[in-house]
Amino acid sequence: MRVRIAAMPAQNSAVAANVEDVRERIVGAAGRAGRHAGEITLVAVSKTVSAEEIRAGYDAGLKHFGESRIQEMEAKQPKLAGLAAAWHFIGHLQTNKARRAVRLFDRIDSVDSLGLAQKLDSAASEEGKILSVLIEVHLGDETTKSGVLEADLDSLSEAVMALSHLELRGLMTVPPFFDRSEDVRPYFRKLRGLTDALDTSLGASLPVLSMGMSHDFEIAIEEGATEVRVGTAIFGERPAQPFARP
Repeated sequence: MRVRIAAMPAQNSAVAANVEDVRERIVGAAGRAGRHAGEITLVAVSKTVSAEEIRAGYDAGLKHFGESRIQEMEAKQPKLAGLAAAWHFIGHLQTNKARRAVRLFDRIDSVDSLGLAQKLDSAASEEGKILSVLIEVHLGDETTKSGVLEADLDSLSEAVMALSHLELRGLMTVPPFFDRSEDVRPYFRKLRGLTDALDTSLGASLPVLSMGMSHDFEIAIEEGATEVRVGTAIFGERPAQPFARP
């Protein structure tokens, strides 16, 4: 008896093909830098992406997802139950939403102030968990972007390290966008240098260097990124924001 095998939906097939392409590009970039692709974590940026597309990415091997809106993640969560995935908050987080973020996410990748860090620490204490965090560093002159200034990085890092329910894992940045992706290289190099300096001043290893997105993640890997945040290259161009801003 011939058994019919259901065809993979076109949407799932496209996501799977994109994931394979991104992974091949990661391998190539790592090789050019004399590194192993296994050193690099691929965080799929799934903001504004449907739960069905996220599941397609998960089925294609993705295990880390990045969201930037609390309300959107709360709406998606019931549809994503059962996925053994790690959820990263990658957007600007207001202090009054810290408690909700701690309940929803495994890691906050965008800590940019002591006030936010203290709110997260308090919420994590109430939840009985140790919350992994990254500090977001503002390396450009764009007033629309968040992040701690380089001059304040040392003091914020020391303060975060002293909070008992937070675990500082490393740094993140969103550099300016350049049409020529090669122009972003100095920003990635700068964040790598700041990480190395913190390793020395704090006397602790910060293993995570999160930098690089769809248009420049290969350069980020060449400059030492251990995590890249890729959305468009996996899920395609995003629709106009379907979710209300939290």
